[in-house]
Amino acid sequence: MRHFVRRRSMLGVATLSVAALALAGCAADAGSEEATTDSGSTDTESAVAAGCEAYADYMGNEGETVEIYTTIIEPESTLFQESFVDFEDCTGITIEWNGDQAFEEQIAVRVEGGTAPDLAIFPQPGLLKSFAADLVAAPAAVSSSVDANYTADWKTYGTVDGTFYAAPLGANVKSFVWYSPKVFADNGWAIPTTWGDMLTLSDEIAASDFAGNAWCAGIESGAATGWAATDWMEDLMLRFQDAATYDAWVDHSMAFNDPKVLEVIGEAGKILKNADYVGNVSAIATTSFSEGGSGVVDGSCAMHRQASFLGGILVGDYGATVVGPDETDVEGGISTFYFPGVSADQTPALGGGEFVGAFSDAPAVAAVQHYLTTPEWNNKKAALGGWFSANLGLDTANVADPVNAVAVEILQNATTFRFDASDVMPGEVGAGSFWTEMTAWIAEDKADQAVLDAIEATWPAS
Repeated sequence: MRHFVRRRSMLGVATLSVAALALAGCAADAGSEEATTDSGSTDTESAVAAGCEAYADYMGNEGETVEIYTTIIEPESTLFQESFVDFEDCTGITIEWNGDQAFEEQIAVRVEGGTAPDLAIFPQPGLLKSFAADLVAAPAAVSSSVDANYTADWKTYGTVDGTFYAAPLGANVKSFVWYSPKVFADNGWAIPTTWGDMLTLSDEIAASDFAGNAWCAGIESGAATGWAATDWMEDLMLRFQDAATYDAWVDHSMAFNDPKVLEVIGEAGKILKNADYVGNVSAIATTSFSEGGSGVVDGSCAMHRQASFLGGILVGDYGATVVGPDETDVEGGISTFYFPGVSADQTPALGGGEFVGAFSDAPAVAAVQHYLTTPEWNNKKAALGGWFSANLGLDTANVADPVNAVAVEILQNATTFRFDASDVMPGEVGAGSFWTEMTAWIAEDKADQAVLDAIEATWPAS
């Protein structure tokens, strides 16, 4: 799944450019003045200008430019650029943010054409793995920082054949259902705690005089259309099968068209392909993933399954207000409940995130990659709003959105957590046939078995 984040404020690009060049008294001083210790070594930290002490480890790269290539575009990219201003001012490194919605296709073109970016933010570990031969192994400082600031699973996802390449960046938790506490309260609906209860509630809503649908959904996302449907499969795989089966599905030690997977796609179809619940099923394929959730804001649907980042989108684009479950008098108020398991005590968590890999071994590139792994940057970025990570040093006090704060706690304390399967599978499957076949499943009513057989046929030979 792709990771999307949303806005807090807009900072003009011109302002950012000026700020990035305002190096006098900070980076310039740091680069030109070095103190020598009694042992003869250089004590860079003692020469760092006041206010720039936190950036001492990244000094010595003044005047360098580091390109970051990513799927994240305006307005989301504005907050990323804002989070780098102090770093740029103090180190003299200019970060060139290059957002491209066609990242999945163009990253291969750039690498093959000899114009690879310095750093790339990979939205899928599976896609990352296909570029291992071109990436630079993460330097020791990056590796040590990830060891200190993330659980071991996160480093594993950035490792290929025993070599660690890419550090974690943002994260998301996906096991959420979005709803309006006011709509639920007005209709007397209770939050379901099991999958069966949720289907029963869906039946109740469909049979009631509620003006909207029980569920709304959308899977259109440009070249990445279909990823939102794969998320349903992944959450349900963790619920109807055990974690070992999920892992076997991901690494293909179990075939994609195994009967266990067939059971899961059938369960997903009980909602996504049920016209009584969703209305026009085929329209889901041409409805954007963000617009798909807007119905919980305007009351045209009761529930929408989507990751934690949806809140920022609904607030920024559809005028929603994120509220607590008890705030039942707020028009346009949205909240979440946990996407339930088969039983109430079954609480697996599905999530995702991005990984920053380097195509250059330049010291300035290593400095930026390192900085992005630190609690300092993670807290700075989170405090700007609409974003969080799995960094263990991230203080939930810096995560204002109550849904995101809960998601951070889940990530930091999860006992059973699995990464988005399509993000870990080989790129031709996870960011290819899995997306396109799930789209055909909805848009063309393609049969369950035919969808799974088609995906299985695309799995690369080992």
